[in-house]
Amino acid sequence: MRHIKAFFLFLSIFAFCTTGCAPLVVGGAAVTAGAGTYIYMNGDLQTDYRQDFDSVWIACEKTMADIKAVDVIPVKEIGNGSIDANVDNEKVHISVKYKAKDLTHVSVRVGLLGDSLASQRIHDMIVQNL
Repeated sequence: MRHIKAFFLFLSIFAFCTTGCAPLVVGGAAVTAGAGTYIYMNGDLQTDYRQDFDSVWIACEKTMADIKAVDVIPVKEIGNGSIDANVDNEKVHISVKYKAKDLTHVSVRVGLLGDSLASQRIHDMIVQNL
């Protein structure tokens, strides 16, 4: 009887832990897989690029120029930066963060609540500009 209770306790803890951890598992996969694995979380489409921070930053700036963004406000600091702009009357926010020597995290949000397809197109353009 004691083993049965322990088994059900283990099973319920396992079920509880695995249902809430899916983004973490996917996030871990994104870190190991590199560019091409995207996470859409809270309106932001995120991925890691296997490029240095400065190369990714330049690609993001070029992407904003290519899509004819207006009211572009780039803010670059050591190890992180953001670009805010308007594209076709939609706000675009790109966040760039240094993770390692040749690993840079990029998050893109289009619109107030996020638009995954528009964010994906911006990521695709960043890849082309790398």
